[in-house]
Amino acid sequence: MTAEGLILKIDCPDRPGLVARIAGYVADYGANLLELNQFTDRVNHRFFARLEIDTNGIDVSVEDFIDGFGTLGRACQARWHFRRLPFLMRTAVLVTRTDHCLNEVLWRTRLGEMPVEVTSVIGNRDDCREIAEKEGIPFHGIDMAGDAKEEGFRRIAAILRDEGVELIVLARFMQILPQWLCEEFGGRIINIHHSFLPAFVGANPYRRAYERGVKLIGATCHYVTTELDAGPIIEQEVARVEHYHTVNDLIRLGRDCERSALARGIRYHVHDRTILDGNRAIVFPD
Repeated sequence: MTAEGLILKIDCPDRPGLVARIAGYVADYGANLLELNQFTDRVNHRFFARLEIDTNGIDVSVEDFIDGFGTLGRACQARWHFRRLPFLMRTAVLVTRTDHCLNEVLWRTRLGEMPVEVTSVIGNRDDCREIAEKEGIPFHGIDMAGDAKEEGFRRIAAILRDEGVELIVLARFMQILPQWLCEEFGGRIINIHHSFLPAFVGANPYRRAYERGVKLIGATCHYVTTELDAGPIIEQEVARVEHYHTVNDLIRLGRDCERSALARGIRYHVHDRTILDGNRAIVFPD
């Protein structure tokens, strides 16, 4: 990414000349097009694109460049979004007991792989408190047992609003989000779960998979919607299961899949490489 620049995401009804018109707008203002990814859905006749634009040489202000695009966007009946570079996406991580996904997020953030600022770790158990505090990140313990669940979610929502969170990562957060929370933060909540759903729903999925002699296991990173575990898929990872693998081996392989899929899913989201299209996500991998 450039020191100064923009990411543009756009989708609209497909028609001839869209790439030329968008690229022409960039060139007309002296900007430089660094990257262009586009996809045309031939079934639904819809166009999707992601552009990375170097604005160092433009002959107007960045604000005027962004505002001026509105004329073209409306003419194309488009939905579009600009993000200014560089940036850090304010991110909250929700956890319960297991810590492998949390550690993956913190490690990759530390490496600079993902432009995120982890504002806090929120847990309905205290198991991950020490990890967060060692990183200097606030940990919010939320009681969600029994009748406290709804009030707990109200407290979580208040924290997210107060911290100006743009992305919520469910890093093995073992609670079902209420409909109102999914709607308020729609398109901004990412979850990770084992890919045995729906074949191995409920408790002890790895034991049940072992007993069925599965040959592949995996994990799915997806956006959260009001329909449980049915949101648009961002990324998936699989691992081969051999006949000599034990239940503990499956758990180990599953954790690795979860960590990899979640890390890639977050990276695609924060780099604006995803465009939501109904029940699916259009993804432009890096």
